[in-house]
Amino acid sequence: MSDTSTAEGAAATNGKLSHRQILTVLSGLMLGMFLAALDQTIVSSSMRTIADELHGLSLQAWATTAYLITATLSTPLYGKLSDLYGRKPMYLTAISLFLIGSLASGMATSMYELAAFRAFQGLGAGGLMSLALAIITDITAPRERSKYQGYFMAVFGISSVAGPVVGGFFAGIDTFAGITGWRWVFLVNVPIALAALVVVTKVLNLPHTRVDQKVDYWGAVTLATGLVPLLIVAEQGREWGWGSAASIAMYVVGGLGVAAFVWIERRMGDAALLPLRLFKRPVFRMATLVTVVQGAGMFGAMMSLPLYLQIVKGATPTQAGLQMLPLTLGIMVASLTSGRLIAKTGRYKMFAVAGIGLMAAALFALSTITVDSSLALVMVIAFVIGLGLGASMQTLVLAATNDVRPQDIGVATSAATFFRQIGGTAGTAVFLSILFGTVGDRIANAIRSAMTSPAYVSALAQNPAFAQQLKSGGLDVNDTSFLSSLDPTLARPILQGFAESMSTVFLVGGIVLTVGFALVWFLKEKPLSDKSAMEQRADAEAEAAPALALAH
Repeated sequence: MSDTSTAEGAAATNGKLSHRQILTVLSGLMLGMFLAALDQTIVSSSMRTIADELHGLSLQAWATTAYLITATLSTPLYGKLSDLYGRKPMYLTAISLFLIGSLASGMATSMYELAAFRAFQGLGAGGLMSLALAIITDITAPRERSKYQGYFMAVFGISSVAGPVVGGFFAGIDTFAGITGWRWVFLVNVPIALAALVVVTKVLNLPHTRVDQKVDYWGAVTLATGLVPLLIVAEQGREWGWGSAASIAMYVVGGLGVAAFVWIERRMGDAALLPLRLFKRPVFRMATLVTVVQGAGMFGAMMSLPLYLQIVKGATPTQAGLQMLPLTLGIMVASLTSGRLIAKTGRYKMFAVAGIGLMAAALFALSTITVDSSLALVMVIAFVIGLGLGASMQTLVLAATNDVRPQDIGVATSAATFFRQIGGTAGTAVFLSILFGTVGDRIANAIRSAMTSPAYVSALAQNPAFAQQLKSGGLDVNDTSFLSSLDPTLARPILQGFAESMSTVFLVGGIVLTVGFALVWFLKEKPLSDKSAMEQRADAEAEAAPALALAH
């Protein structure tokens, strides 16, 4: 395997960048990361309106599933290819694919087209977040890195609030600038992506050492074979039935694909898409394991809390987004504070422990809320969740990347993103199944209890259509839009049922994060290097130069 040095631009010869240079590069990375983070929330808050407009309500889940599959599968591929060919060309590729996919999605005329275009958009999304983390790892020393990763966490938090607000706004208007309102949910990405392309092209000028190595195409094929069926069943299993023939077929194909992937990776060695030797490193292995658990709990909380605000408290998607502001504030406070303290002390494990502990405690607190809980209490708990996220999420990435060779930064950061997505997908599937698997019985029990109230019986008598609906087959809990126009007396048992089921979801999430809290204590705290990956590579090349000269 031979190395040939190339340069993506003029950088300091020793690989060290000034604070100003780092902030300049960071500006381009944050634009790219904002694209990916915003898209996750802006689409979910408006998908029902989009599905109604495209007459494909029953197909709406596929638009999300297609995006999730391609974004997840492409994440490790971007990491490996960027190690081989350089971060800049791969990051520009990711932004360009996302831009084209966004533009096409905004022009879709059917749900089938939208699903296809969203899949294309996901091919770009897979590189936006993981490559941003890889690049900041390249140019900053581990001890200083958390200060800069705090900016990324701030972007993540802001997008979690801005997405529902912007998505709800565009979904709620007929036209904007002569174009149908919902199409701007995707078209709003276009100017941001164009700005990111310009900024990244101009400022992302880093040296790169080209490594002549095979691309693990078979690894990519077997990973797709393993993950696509499992991701599909995670998204569709609740509709199909977890024990249905279709679900079982997906389990079998997915299991065989994963087994084939592990076998291929073992044979490929260093050229593997996800080199298995990384998992022999105790810090990387434990940080990755905790990341999966945290991803499950994190996405479970961030999926369930807006549902509580919208269904039980009657908030619109825009209002729910604004009510999540305390969570964003918590993320920003904790990420920026922990970043500065890590830079000052060199200690990071305590932030991972405290962060996951706070998240677990917050979810247990959420499990006690009822239909009558005050909004102020919910927002305080959301702030605590934000504190936990801000303290732990970046710290686990820092621990994992501090434990690998500079040459493996791309695969290490993409692995962290990849496994968090896997945990989040599994967690979301489990939590939604718990919610919709229990809510029917909880509502039925609440209605039976309400029948003993004269006020409820009187209200039911005045709404014969609703009474007939209850007698004929119950309620369709997949569509709660009728609650906004239903008599509050009749609506209360339904809201009570949802609140009780969501309490169960939060309780399970708290238990999952308690497992993560127990595991994170076993994370070894490896001393943080004072040199960036770029500086370490430059030092290695300088040491190797005399030997190469003598050899020639």
